Amino acid sequence: MTTGPTHRSPAAPPSPLASAHVEADGVPVAEPELAAALMSGYGHFTAMQVRGGRVKGLGLHLDRLDGATRELFGHPLPGERVRTLLAGALARAGRTDASARVYAYPGGGPGGGARILVTVAAPAPDGPGAPQRLRSVDYLRPAPHLKHLGAFGQSYHGEAARRAGFDEALLTSPAGEVAEGAVTNVAFWEGTRLVWPSAPCLVGITMALLLTRLPSVRRPVTLDGLSGFRAALVTNSRTIAPVAAVDQVRFPVDEELMERVHAAYRAVEGEPVAV
Repeated sequence: MTTGPTHRSPAAPPSPLASAHVEADGVPVAEPELAAALMSGYGHFTAMQVRGGRVKGLGLHLDRLDGATRELFGHPLPGERVRTLLAGALARAGRTDASARVYAYPGGGPGGGARILVTVAAPAPDGPGAPQRLRSVDYLRPAPHLKHLGAFGQSYHGEAARRAGFDEALLTSPAGEVAEGAVTNVAFWEGTRLVWPSAPCLVGITMALLLTRLPSVRRPVTLDGLSGFRAALVTNSRTIAPVAAVDQVRFPVDEELMERVHAAYRAVEGEPVAV
């Protein structure tokens, strides 16, 4: 009896730092392979707010991590493992409220799976964010459906926007089609529903939660059509904030809209981190 060839994903080339002697500020690094993974820029992450040991949309975060790990590394990432590592990090940091991130890097995990890093920091302030002024830039993230590392392009444009007096960069195509903010999703209010740009972008967890709880549609949005909207807002894991302007197009802050959006988000029940 004969069988066909077994398909195997091609192995990633070894990092040139994997067996190197690595120092940080003159001190040898205890785990050069970990340093190599961190410096590779190849990986992905998710960011969340923890309140009382619970996370809104935790299941969506776990699905994001698992899907990206399968796509980038060819291995699943069980949600139970992520929750155990996150719960442990929160406990050791002595926090039940926190800004937390879970990073996945290739290799080093159980059975050759992803290596997971967790960061725990002070929580973001609750409540509405300050109005944001956005500067449009001709730039789209590679593989935009992934919350991946190596975000030099969006960081470059975001910092340039801030130096120019704006709060955030708005990423657009060469034809002026709006995609997303450098670190946010953006939506525009037409009076009866939110319009989320349909250009390729990362569907953030906050965006995903609001899409199912507020009248919403995804369709193309262009810079030359922005003046037809009544208001705009941005979302990410840290804030939901009104948009005051995109370039020279100004938007009024619609307090009624923002209260409606925040009420919809507040109504989302957090899921417990602890397994």
